[in-house]
Amino acid sequence: MFVLDRHGDPLDPCHPARARRLLAAGRAVVVRHTPFVIRLKDRSVADSTVAGVQVGIDPGSKHTGLAVFTDRDGSRAGRYAIQLDHRGGAILDRLAARAALRRGRRGRNLRHRAPRFLNRTKPTGWLAPSLQHRVETTLSQVARLTRWAPVSAIHVEKVSFDTHALSAGRPLEGAEYQQGTLAGYEVREYLLAKWGRTCAYCGASGVPLNLDHIHPRSRGGSDRISNLTLACIGCNQTKNATPVQEFLKDKPALLAKILKQAKAPLHDAAAVNATRWALWRALEATGLPVHTASGGRTKWNRFRTGAAKSHTLDALHVGHLETVTAWPSAVLVVKATGRGTYCRTRTDRYGFPRLRLPRTKHVKGFATGDLVRATVPTGKKAGVHTGRVAVRSTGSFNITTRHGTVQGIGHRHVRLLQRADGYGYTTHPETRQGAAFPPPPEGGDIHAGGT
Repeated sequence: MFVLDRHGDPLDPCHPARARRLLAAGRAVVVRHTPFVIRLKDRSVADSTVAGVQVGIDPGSKHTGLAVFTDRDGSRAGRYAIQLDHRGGAILDRLAARAALRRGRRGRNLRHRAPRFLNRTKPTGWLAPSLQHRVETTLSQVARLTRWAPVSAIHVEKVSFDTHALSAGRPLEGAEYQQGTLAGYEVREYLLAKWGRTCAYCGASGVPLNLDHIHPRSRGGSDRISNLTLACIGCNQTKNATPVQEFLKDKPALLAKILKQAKAPLHDAAAVNATRWALWRALEATGLPVHTASGGRTKWNRFRTGAAKSHTLDALHVGHLETVTAWPSAVLVVKATGRGTYCRTRTDRYGFPRLRLPRTKHVKGFATGDLVRATVPTGKKAGVHTGRVAVRSTGSFNITTRHGTVQGIGHRHVRLLQRADGYGYTTHPETRQGAAFPPPPEGGDIHAGGT
């Protein structure tokens, strides 16, 4: 649990049992329900020894993992885990719908403002709204963590794959991660993502895959990433040193597809990498020390510690570490839901208003999205219901709990726990620990095969 001193400055997090004892003894008060934050009445930072915590971030396209942990000479212990669910897809759909409505209105000979296409410039570092949303929501969560915990450093994946390491063809000077066990991990992870964790020749998935040289090395083929693909053991052994043109002479369409895909970059990784760079620049502006690493190193760290694959465990394993001693048993899932809309009408299929919404979002002191607890004494809905409320102007609310939605609860039975902040909160168990040396997930292991 996050702990603040009497002035609101962050102290080291404590165990939930200790937080309950402090609240029962009257030494602390609840500041926030989710995530749970308490404030001590009789202690300040000056009277305490604060060791500090660090934050690991694993940026992703749909989900971002955040881990709060302590670090003692490379030995990490996870204290809190957050999975942030983005709404970039919803933003993209809304923008596409708005553009379609505007194009439709312009094409119906209606009076409208002339389109302005030549007077709009994009600033340096501009990102599409669906991408910028990922940066801003992640930065917002980091800002909250720095208010609730004494964060001393941030670790973030700056790139999914170290493309310089992929194309250099030689060990990079001063880059220790290129030596020893990690050598080749960047290449393997890149190829798994590029070729969809399937055999390029037969399409087999969920089986061990080998690295295969499209143009065999024995015939002058190079070790560059553009000459590598994935092949199952059977296809790899059958192809052997045969030129790919001869091996696929009866499948010209597949041959053309493989040759084209081998030269094409990984577009999805490029988009995610652009978001990660923008996030890194925003984190640098906070003034905290920011340490960067690649996704390949994160996977190697998980491989060494035997941790399973999850967004929050990836965040815990970002960067340089020796071992991980513990991680939380539960993950707080934070879903970006937005704060509603300014528009107080609903439109028809042509974009014209068809009905009106209430002029105000607050009803009886509550707004849709607030976290509430309703205690109903009698009737079919008798009991305690805790969840997010959807208000109605009649004063009869709907409350969505983890067990479902309870409709028609009178506002007199409802008590506010926490104002809506644009996010929805749930919890789920953390992924169980894997084997001591688990194979890479989703598609089996990659062996250094090929010719």
